[in-house]
Amino acid sequence: MFTLTARGTHELDEFRQFDWLEHGFGTKLSGDWPRGERATLLQTHSDTAIVVDGERNCVGEGDALITARPGVFISVRSADCVPILLVDSVHRVVAAVHAGWRGTVKQIAVSVLTRMCRAFDTRPTDVFAAIGPSIGGCCYTVGADVATQFGFVFPERADLGGETKIDLTLANTRLLEQAGIPAGQIYNASICTYCNPELESYRRDGVQSRRMVSGVRILDH
Repeated sequence: MFTLTARGTHELDEFRQFDWLEHGFGTKLSGDWPRGERATLLQTHSDTAIVVDGERNCVGEGDALITARPGVFISVRSADCVPILLVDSVHRVVAAVHAGWRGTVKQIAVSVLTRMCRAFDTRPTDVFAAIGPSIGGCCYTVGADVATQFGFVFPERADLGGETKIDLTLANTRLLEQAGIPAGQIYNASICTYCNPELESYRRDGVQSRRMVSGVRILDH
């Protein structure tokens, strides 16, 4: 279950079992959260992940950050796209992922998990995933040029040849399950940014929309 905290961020209750972890999904109410320096990216709707080891601020171009270093707050920004936080509960490795429709089609979440496995000996069965607020399948209408690219995720759908709605949260959930994360360890906020005025939505507000920060940090203690 996701809870809206006093500081205006959504947090996953199940992540609280990890007392070495700080995390959150920002809203319009979260103000300057998180305070202090954080590692972030020039996001390009790619499948590129960067491992962060002590650097701060913008660490390069890509759409995901991974770290095992305590004290480093890694973050992504979104305003309809899907923010995903991955936590290796055994090796204490974390990742922050930005998955728009392009990143989802490129399977960025799977690429990040693969990178974690190779670089830190992560096992998918030890990983917990939190998928934060994003534009929901209720509101995300796309044309055939986009919809047809989701055939490998939704093989049961016969409507991808024309204008239709796509559920990016469900798509990423399926991809993470296929990559080996147990279904019971994948948690979806199921909160639509377009439907909820306390959240930023580019589809709803256009250029007036801002970006919400979602991120995670391994604590020093």
